[in-house]
Amino acid sequence: MTAPQQIGPYAIERLLGVGSFAMVWLGYDPVLDAHVAIKVLAENWSHDLRVRERFRDEARLLRRLEHERLVRVHAVGELPDGRPYAVLAWADGGSLRDRLAAGEIPVPAALRLLGEVCAGVAVLHRHGVVHRDLTPGNILFRSAGPEDPGAEQVLIADLGLAKALAAASGLTARAGTPGYMAPEQDDPGAVIDTRADVYGLGRLGIRLLAADPLGANPPRPDQPRRVPEIRLRDGVPPAVAGVLAQATAHHPADRHPDAAALHAALVHASAPVRAPAASARTTGSPSPRPEGRRPYRLRLAGAAIVAVAAAVGGAGAEPGGTGSPRPVGGTYTTGPLTVALPAGWSARGTTWAGQYDADGAPEPALVMSPQPRRWAADPGLPGAFVGLSATTGARTTPVGFLAERTHGDCVPAPARTTRQANVEWTVIRYRCDQGRPQIVESAGLHPGRPALVYVQIAPPADAAPEFVDTLLAGVHVR
Repeated sequence: MTAPQQIGPYAIERLLGVGSFAMVWLGYDPVLDAHVAIKVLAENWSHDLRVRERFRDEARLLRRLEHERLVRVHAVGELPDGRPYAVLAWADGGSLRDRLAAGEIPVPAALRLLGEVCAGVAVLHRHGVVHRDLTPGNILFRSAGPEDPGAEQVLIADLGLAKALAAASGLTARAGTPGYMAPEQDDPGAVIDTRADVYGLGRLGIRLLAADPLGANPPRPDQPRRVPEIRLRDGVPPAVAGVLAQATAHHPADRHPDAAALHAALVHASAPVRAPAASARTTGSPSPRPEGRRPYRLRLAGAAIVAVAAAVGGAGAEPGGTGSPRPVGGTYTTGPLTVALPAGWSARGTTWAGQYDADGAPEPALVMSPQPRRWAADPGLPGAFVGLSATTGARTTPVGFLAERTHGDCVPAPARTTRQANVEWTVIRYRCDQGRPQIVESAGLHPGRPALVYVQIAPPADAAPEFVDTLLAGVHVR
């Protein structure tokens, strides 16, 4: 294969990879003094109008979504022979397939990585998009940049098979990668929805966390109800096996409804066992790297929040803080947070997953509910997550933060403000058709220093109208 010297204004340096439908070249943009990845439709598919349109769909999707968890599109164009190409951000850290080929990733890093991948796919699901081809080769790593040297972002790539959910059924072409492809993707007439991606995420989890990932096969079609036996690697919380088994169930109805729900279940299953608090920010490679590459940290992209139901995106709160729940009723304190507990509720301290202060320590949070340990994974339980973040307060306003925390399957009421316990709160109530019937997002600024206070509430079904304001009035920060 002869490498082109130029594609559009970009000088071509080398081939990065070849896929079923496209080739990817490493290019150099002399104007921006930056490397880019240029994805070009393969010659043998240039005559297929459907494939050409699917290729363009990927660029349009990525351009429309424009999210830090997804590979970014810089430009699109056509070669002189008419083949389309897309100019993408270069993932200079390679792929998860490369990392796994070099050796197993240590368990704490593998758990964090799986959570990051779930959060990235949840972005697609919130926008009504199903990926359909989640494999180690489509999980990429990119250097975070000079603002956080040594850290990396986890990116979801290769949406060439992705479709809007409204048009994701009835394809005549087999779509997906064996070993990660959901069983229903073998049926040309099947409806393919977010649960197909849950299956792929479950298989990724098995590859990362199982002691014998190749032997942990899903049930055969004639044994759809058999629970796959998954023997976990040492150090993986035992409950994770059940989560991965559910995610890879033969029937879509038996799986988690989407990536956010799977993420919440993984967080809940991992709660009893936790790596040291600073591990996510400690320099060091979670898997063997090519010689000469610097060690790195995963940077948890965005401010991850607790996932309360299938309709909620983002990562869950990690266990930590003070540990066991306090007695029912009264008040509860963990670090700088003190809350008044509604009748029948208790609380437990956590750290806010993905949120770190200037010294790299996790920022404080707590969960309160009639059953705090079950709240994130059980949509039948009311409860609340309370977090305090100086880094988020420095990055955005309460209104801006809540704008990042929309719920795609829910209808929001107009935002309102209320002043409770010396905090000016912005409050948005969502009514949802799936999962919890109501989710309330609220945020305000610490009254004494530049930090953001965030409270996500799932009110009881019979809660009085003043329940939210009463709960916010009981949140005190020092």
